[in-house]
Amino acid sequence: MSTWIHNLPIWQMTVVMFVAACLVGAAIHVVTGWLAAGAHRRSLAISPGLLSPIGVIFGLLIAFTAAQVWNDTERANAAVDAEAGALRSVVVLAAIFPDEAQAQLRKLVRDYIEYTITTEWPMMAQGAVTLKISPPTLNRALQFALSLPVSAAGQQIAQRQIAVSLEQALEARRQRILVSRSEVSGVKWACLSFLAACLVFAIALVHCENRLTSALAIGLFSASLATAMLLILSHDRPFTGAIAVKPEPLRQVMPDDR
Repeated sequence: MSTWIHNLPIWQMTVVMFVAACLVGAAIHVVTGWLAAGAHRRSLAISPGLLSPIGVIFGLLIAFTAAQVWNDTERANAAVDAEAGALRSVVVLAAIFPDEAQAQLRKLVRDYIEYTITTEWPMMAQGAVTLKISPPTLNRALQFALSLPVSAAGQQIAQRQIAVSLEQALEARRQRILVSRSEVSGVKWACLSFLAACLVFAIALVHCENRLTSALAIGLFSASLATAMLLILSHDRPFTGAIAVKPEPLRQVMPDDR
């Protein structure tokens, strides 16, 4: 699915989906009406029982696709929350070290969060971030924490916990980047569209003898189809669009510039 439609405001995305569904439904209604008016009208009679298997297959595909996008959104939120929690632990534990070391750790964490929000987040919206891009500030923070001289048991424990928290932040970042590249594949979109068209054709052919009933049935299904597609499309890419995952948890744990 093209990136431009993911970046549309919700109301514009809604208009696009409903107009597209209605145009396709109207075209199928016209085609079946033309066929029903022809010489092969009797051969177009289709049993209503055909709607059930096609509808079940289409419904299952919709359900599995929706489950995928919602699971991706949950994973994205969990990764951001875990990353923010790990960085907050680093800031809190840094208070046990001397002022100079504490200030350096806070600066490295702040620089990493600023880099993530200003650089990585827009790139994730485009699906352009890869694991090859390493966060230099977070790596320096880990190296700095491990190189700190410790003179008390409490500092040794804090140093070890800071290293663990930084490793957790790196792992959470890895999960965040991986889920930012997940989306509904083009094959799934093609299958959904094809099955929807088949179902609309079946509805139109079942009601081909009554044009008003056919139009109403196609209209109702087209509206339902547009709603389902809109729901999937708006959640398709967790970090793209109007309801994308935001970096608010990271902003909340960003240490002050002292």
